[in-house]
Amino acid sequence: MINEDTFITLAGDSVRLELMPLGATVRRFEVRLADGSWRNIVLGAANPADYLTTCRYLGMTVGRFANRIDGARFTLDGVEYVLDANEGANQLHGGTDGFHTRTWTIAGQGSDWVEFGLTSPDGDQGYPGELTVSARYELVPGGAQVTYRATTDAPTVVNLTTHPYFNLDGEASGSTDAHVLTVHASAYTPNRDDGIPTGEVRDVTGSAADFRAGRGFGEARLAADAEGITRNEGFDHSFVVDGEGMREHCRLTGASGLTLTVESDQPAIQVYGGEHFTIDGTQIGTSGAPYVRRPGIALETQHYPDSPNHPEFPSTVLRPGEEYLATTRWLVG
Repeated sequence: MINEDTFITLAGDSVRLELMPLGATVRRFEVRLADGSWRNIVLGAANPADYLTTCRYLGMTVGRFANRIDGARFTLDGVEYVLDANEGANQLHGGTDGFHTRTWTIAGQGSDWVEFGLTSPDGDQGYPGELTVSARYELVPGGAQVTYRATTDAPTVVNLTTHPYFNLDGEASGSTDAHVLTVHASAYTPNRDDGIPTGEVRDVTGSAADFRAGRGFGEARLAADAEGITRNEGFDHSFVVDGEGMREHCRLTGASGLTLTVESDQPAIQVYGGEHFTIDGTQIGTSGAPYVRRPGIALETQHYPDSPNHPEFPSTVLRPGEEYLATTRWLVG
């Protein structure tokens, strides 16, 4: 049973994080406004038990492989591995019993940081090798960051990310169509109808997927739908971020003027508009109010979807003696 005693709070002068060992989850991300009040800018479930049912992935750590894998299978070093299929014939976010469903251990904790740990055994959800993983959340000036590390005792594939949905006007404040999104990406990966990338890396120039100069998210979604490049009437696409190393991936500005900057060392960012949220009042946020459709924008720094089946994509292979390392920083101002 999950209760409030399970929550961990990291409190700074301008940012407060509420975290859960279940899924190594960001449940609240509160920022201090100019008038001294606090605003929560991420979606979360009022009832923690809902994280395993109707509110899957909200702010949770997903893995072993974030995003989708075609046919729930891949080949590594000449061996085919068959995975748990949990989205039709494909695998999404590590399978039915992915990392978001696990209660992580608390490996260490300080006043402004906490590190969660998890061991994933060989064969877990079909993946080879025993994987040892850590997720360290910490406060930084103007925001917070998460650092993932992983090692393995056999060749495997890894792609980890936190899955927060942001609404900069406040959790449960309504649709994010009026938010302005800037993504520093000159290309994106087009999808099939089931969300699996076609393998093409397409230039965004002249398309509704060009967010380099910043554009209203609702307007861009309607334009993308008219161009036939949306999925479920919205964005659910991987954008190939320009440059390498730790760099700014995107900026998101709410109607209230609050801006979030996302920095990461990952090659791509998945942008998802929250089309799956219902309007029947069944999904209740941490504020106690129900969510509308598109109540938050998921910004997931990661590798390209289905990378193990696309040798032309950046590699997600991890071998013994190597360390997987991924850092994402969220800055608010």
